[in-house]
Amino acid sequence: MKIRVNDVELYYEVTGQGRPLIMIHGNGEDHHIFDIANQELKKYFQVYLVDSRGHGSSSKINSYHYQDMALDIKEMIIQLDLKDVIYYGYSDGGVVGLLLASQYPQLISKLIVSGANLHPRGVAQECYQEMKTEYKKTKSPLIKMMLEEPHIDSRDLKQIQASTLILAGEHDLILEEHTRKIARHIPRSQLEIIPGEDHGSYIVDSRKIAHYIIDFIKKDDCCHR
Repeated sequence: MKIRVNDVELYYEVTGQGRPLIMIHGNGEDHHIFDIANQELKKYFQVYLVDSRGHGSSSKINSYHYQDMALDIKEMIIQLDLKDVIYYGYSDGGVVGLLLASQYPQLISKLIVSGANLHPRGVAQECYQEMKTEYKKTKSPLIKMMLEEPHIDSRDLKQIQASTLILAGEHDLILEEHTRKIARHIPRSQLEIIPGEDHGSYIVDSRKIAHYIIDFIKKDDCCHR
């Protein structure tokens, strides 16, 4: 399916029944990275697997900005009249989730974020230098976005009202102290650094992320009954 938001068309697939769970992939990927996890998730939720603007089967664009992506999801939620929304974002999708939940806190009831950063230097130095080198070769607008954005501060994070789970791998390319800072400044957040995992090993083509999402939602619902 496609939906028109902010002068682009977003492609998305819907599976399952229940509360809406929006899932957003990382840089240069598409919704298919969640295909395996979705086999579990659709048993519990109505899962919205979205291709971000410029990715997958969504509209092609020339320049990329996290803020535009956040506004796309905001408009999608409003147009589809989704309520009690659970948002999961991986990497760039996590950045989008932090922006969305901080700027429009009434739209998101639960937020799960994996491997997100607040600013470009939140990634390991080696990774940052590799991105710079790759950009010099390719001039990729996707890499340009990662080198220049996002710019989220602690005051933004404090605006998030959703119950939040912050995830990262033990060997993530996001600096651990950076991930801990994110969790520390979100009022209703939990943090889990996952042993033995890297940036995407428990997410991309993996069933593991489904269990982290399901367990968090179940436990959080129990706590707020």
